[in-house]
Amino acid sequence: MRAHATARHIRQSPYKVRRVLDLVRGMQVEDARDVLDFTNRRAATTIRKVLDSAVANAEHNLALDTDELYVAEAYANEGPTLKRYRPRARGRATKIRKRTSHVTIVVANENDDEEKI
Repeated sequence: MRAHATARHIRQSPYKVRRVLDLVRGMQVEDARDVLDFTNRRAATTIRKVLDSAVANAEHNLALDTDELYVAEAYANEGPTLKRYRPRARGRATKIRKRTSHVTIVVANENDDEEKI
């Protein structure tokens, strides 16, 4: 059984979020929480909230034991980009792209070997 949680329109680039997601992918939930608590990146707090939400979904909706959960999938897709302009010399302007992310975390029961990646 798998449960997932998604946070959309996070105001951080997916490249920076993926660097933190790579740390916790495939870990036990408790170990992933410890890693995120001590990771010195802004995305770690958002990912921790999404992880806690996925665990809560697994516990309440699917009645899974939280001690046996691991992070089966963790990925960040690109969301809509906010386009802004910055004035430059000689009356010109350059484009500023403020990127957003959609973060998804899937947790699964570790006893289900057929679903394990």
